[in-house]
Amino acid sequence: MKAMLLERLILLHENAAPLKLTDLPEPMPGEGEILIRVAACGVCRTDLDEIEGRTVPRLPVVLGHQVVGRVAGLGRGASAFAIGDRVGVAWIHSADGMCAFCRSGRENLCPNFRATGRDVNGGYAEYMTVGEGFAHRLPDGLSDEEAAPLLCAGAVGYRALRLADLQDGERLGLTGFGASGHLVLQAARHCFPHSDVFVFARRAEEREHALALGAAWAGDVTDEPPAKLHAIIDTTPAWRPVVEALQRLEPGGRLVINAIRKEEMDKEALLGLDYAAHLWMEREVKSVANVTRDDVREFLSLAARANIRPDVQVFPLEEANRALMELKTGKIRGAKVLSIG
Repeated sequence: MKAMLLERLILLHENAAPLKLTDLPEPMPGEGEILIRVAACGVCRTDLDEIEGRTVPRLPVVLGHQVVGRVAGLGRGASAFAIGDRVGVAWIHSADGMCAFCRSGRENLCPNFRATGRDVNGGYAEYMTVGEGFAHRLPDGLSDEEAAPLLCAGAVGYRALRLADLQDGERLGLTGFGASGHLVLQAARHCFPHSDVFVFARRAEEREHALALGAAWAGDVTDEPPAKLHAIIDTTPAWRPVVEALQRLEPGGRLVINAIRKEEMDKEALLGLDYAAHLWMEREVKSVANVTRDDVREFLSLAARANIRPDVQVFPLEEANRALMELKTGKIRGAKVLSIG
């Protein structure tokens, strides 16, 4: 099968090609697993974190954790799906199901959590396998390319929105407006119809996109918004927006950082952190760690009810490196997706 393989870590730069088009053996589903013929796979900023070593993958590895495809084979004992069913696979590939975190509904914190496309081969390939309990049925009405971003950008954004503990009528800020942000905005407008959403984004195109999707205000990351915010979700790879966001919170406000890692080179931004200006008055800082299967399934259900649809830019599998470099350099509108089927 064709696959885009990451063989070594690399710091991305202009004309870099970290993934190699490779012919790999088609995987065989083990006990309780299904084989998926991949049709589409989203491209995520976490893929950049893996390539550059901020979250270290198994090497060599096939990246990709927003996977849409059809069941092409069943391992022994697998019975939840039939051949031909359309399914999705998210970042959570498996958890042990036995630890205290799993037993309390927090399998995202499981010490034996395994991530799709990091610890096991993912969806930048024609086939992949997964335990049937970690595959998800997908709503009708969305193309394969539209469904893919719902599995991570949407699901982890939904988890961040829940952690923000927003009440209808409270103001929400979104720092960064890429694949996750544009889905969170749609979800927030449905779940909290009386809440204004303010968007902070570097590029004018992203700010225009936010306003078109219903944001009440959009400005640069350093701009002063019309009012303080009750909660802010940060999806940027940088530290400076964290410092900026904290001083824009109401007393008792919540900042939720939705990023698997922050870029090391930007740490000097934290030198501007001032306790009274940024943290006092019971402001809270939370981080999002992975997703649970419930996050994925609840967001898929919400997306179907609320008609949440991602804006997508589609690339063929062979152009995965181009899609990654555009993401790295900030050429973002909505979500980038590889078409594989």
